[in-house]
Amino acid sequence: MRNNIRRAIIDIGSNSIRLVVYGGPARAPTVLYNEKFLAGLGRGVIATGALDPGDAALALQALARFAMLVKLMQVEDLQVAATAAVRDASDGPAFVQKIRELGLPVKILSGEEEAAASGMGVISALPIANGIVVDLGGGSMELVRVSGGEVHESVSLNLGILRVPEFTARGGNALRKHLQKLTADIPWLWRSNNLPLYLVGGSWRALARVHIHVSKSPLPIIGNYVIPCKDVAPLVRQIQEMDEAILSGLPAMPQGRVPMLHDAALLLAALNDIISPSKMRVCAFGLREGLLFQQLDPEERRHDPLIVGARAASQIAERFPGFGDALAGWLDGLFPGEAVKLLRLRHAACLLADLGWSSNPEFRALSGEELALHGNWVGVTARDRTILATALYATFGGTGGDLSALSSLIPAHISERARIWGLAIRLGHRLSGGTAEILGRCPLKMAAGDLVLTIPPDLAALDSESIRGRLAKLADAMGVTAQVHLG
Repeated sequence: MRNNIRRAIIDIGSNSIRLVVYGGPARAPTVLYNEKFLAGLGRGVIATGALDPGDAALALQALARFAMLVKLMQVEDLQVAATAAVRDASDGPAFVQKIRELGLPVKILSGEEEAAASGMGVISALPIANGIVVDLGGGSMELVRVSGGEVHESVSLNLGILRVPEFTARGGNALRKHLQKLTADIPWLWRSNNLPLYLVGGSWRALARVHIHVSKSPLPIIGNYVIPCKDVAPLVRQIQEMDEAILSGLPAMPQGRVPMLHDAALLLAALNDIISPSKMRVCAFGLREGLLFQQLDPEERRHDPLIVGARAASQIAERFPGFGDALAGWLDGLFPGEAVKLLRLRHAACLLADLGWSSNPEFRALSGEELALHGNWVGVTARDRTILATALYATFGGTGGDLSALSSLIPAHISERARIWGLAIRLGHRLSGGTAEILGRCPLKMAAGDLVLTIPPDLAALDSESIRGRLAKLADAMGVTAQVHLG
C-alpha cells in the first residue's frame, strides 16, 4: 500500500460518530484530523428497536459535514463503517440509503466483522498481543481471541454501555449474572483465563483516566495503560464516591463519558470476576485502525510500527538520509545479543536522535525527553517510553534528575543501559557529523574487556579531544577502559 496518502475512516457507532483522517506511513498512520459527534443512535434502538428520528437527523447533519470535509481534504481512501445501532435498527437499511445519498460508501459491519477489525486494531499496535480483546461500544461488546498476530475466535454480545443501566438498575449482581449467562456457552473464552484483556473503546479509556488520577500515575498516557486487576473493585467504589464535577475536571476526560463511568466500572468488574484475566491493558487502537491494518499485505503487517513511525518522523528533520539506521547498526557491535524488546527501543532512539537538533541547544536534552514521553508512538508502553526518554536525554547531554519522577517505571539497571545507549549515540553523532559512511568505517566494539574505537589511517583527522572525551564517558559508564586504535 502506498504511504503518505490521506486515508479516512468514518465510524458510525451506537454512541458517537467519528471522522479520523490519517496520513504518514501505512503501517504507522498518523492522525491528521479527528472529530467526534455524540449522536446517541443506540438509545432509540434500545428503547423501540428503531432509530430515534431526531437523533438520526442530527447524525445525518454530522455525516454531511464529514462528507464535505473528506472531499475538501482530498482523501484518497475512505471507509465508512456502521456498527451495532444501525445493524440492529429496524429502519437501519433506510438510514444507510440516506447516508449513501451523501456520497458516503457506508457498509454495515456484521458482529463478526466488527470483532475482527477491533482485534486487528489491537494487533496493529501490539503485534505480540496474546489474550482477549474487549471492544465496548454503545450497543454491543465484542470479545476477540488474539495471538500470534492473528484474530481467532470472536463473539459479539448484545451488551454495550448504553444497555448496562437496564441491569445495574436492578441492583445486586444482575449485571454480573447477565454477563455470565451471555458468556456461558463460549468454550474458547474459558480456555483463556489468566490472559490479558485488551480494552478497546471510549468508555474504557475514560475509566483509565480515572485510574491514572487515583493511582497518581507518573506518566498519564492512555495507550497501553495497565489497570491492575486488583484495582478494579476499588475503582468502582472510588467512582461512586467521587463528585461528578471532579470526574468532569480530570485531564482530557470526555464530558459525554462521565455519566457512564460507574456503569463502565461495574461492567469491567464483572468481566474481571468472570474471566479472571492476568491484567487489563487499555488500547488506543481499535476498529478504525484495524480497518486500515486489514488493507495491508502480510509483509507490511510484519513491520514494527514503532520503527516505521520513528523513521517517518526522523525523515522530516533528517540531516543525512539513512543516518539513524546506520547508527543503530553501528551500535550492534557494542551491544551484541541484546533482547529484542530492548533492541527495537535502541533502534528507535537512534532514529529519533536527529530530531533533537532542531531544538534550542539549551533545551535539547529536555526536548529529547519530551519527544519520547509524549510523542504519538505506536506499540510502546509507559516503560518503553521511559527507556527511550532516558536514552535521548543522555544523547543530548542531559545530566540532571529530570527523569527521577519516572524511576518507578523501569529497573535501575535498565535505566543505566538506556543512559549508556544515549552516551554511545552522542559519540556516534560527534564522530561522524551525521554521515553514515564514517560510521561504517570506524567500528566501535568491546575487545578483551576494553571499549575500542578504530579509525582507519585515511580518516585519522577525525580523531580529537572531543571524540576521546565522549568515548571516555561512555567507557566509564560501562565500567571499562577506552582505547582509540588509529590504523
